[in-house]
Amino acid sequence: MKTVDLLTPNAGLRVFISGAATGIGAAIAEAFLETGASVYVCDINPAAVEEMKKKNPAIHVGVADVGKWEDVDAVMQDAQDKLGGLDLLINNAGIAGPTGAVEDITPDAWDKTIMTNLNSQFYFLRRAVPLLKQTSDNPSIITISSVAGRLGYQFRTPYASTKWAIVGLMKSLAIELGPDNIRVNAILPGVVEGERMDKVIAARAEALGLTFEAMREDYVKKISLRRLVTTQDVAAMALFLSSPAARNISGQAISVDGNLEYL
Repeated sequence: MKTVDLLTPNAGLRVFISGAATGIGAAIAEAFLETGASVYVCDINPAAVEEMKKKNPAIHVGVADVGKWEDVDAVMQDAQDKLGGLDLLINNAGIAGPTGAVEDITPDAWDKTIMTNLNSQFYFLRRAVPLLKQTSDNPSIITISSVAGRLGYQFRTPYASTKWAIVGLMKSLAIELGPDNIRVNAILPGVVEGERMDKVIAARAEALGLTFEAMREDYVKKISLRRLVTTQDVAAMALFLSSPAARNISGQAISVDGNLEYL
């Protein structure tokens, strides 16, 4: 096989992506569809799920609150029925969580962030791993963490805590599942262009008493390449990690962030 051929995931790969009706997840889903993969996505927003299906008729969709294991079990069973198995799980679902000093964060806001960002990863893994053990088509897991999973992030402690935990989960699973030929890696996106990041910047600007424009410029100055990343940048990394070219890459936390120096 030529080196260039190694860079494309196998056609017909069966892929499940959580939280993928919009943003990074949607970009990843559409990238895999373009390679000929069979893709199932879930999201909490029924309208966004319907729009995703309308835009990509070949995709399989489901609605789920990923913080509820019962919802996760339901969509995973639906995905198994429709895909006929699983070759790749991408644990993408997550929320920004609250912005504020630790003493001002409510227990409910903390718990919701943990449930959505971290507990959901476990809920999907417990259903996906048995399916991945049954396939020989380069099985793997990609967990979406964040650059906040390698750097401290003031006023965003719930979010950062979950993203660090996801890296620990990935590292442990890479060891646990390696003998079953299942690779596990994490992608750590940096400051990603889009509506979600705009909301994060706005909330942080308010917390620090700055304008949105000043806060955005502050983010850009922290990036060595002096530009934000796109959802397509993250999708490209997901394609690579699921391709034959990455057959010996496991247990890695890979940043896609333009070299974000600090938060």
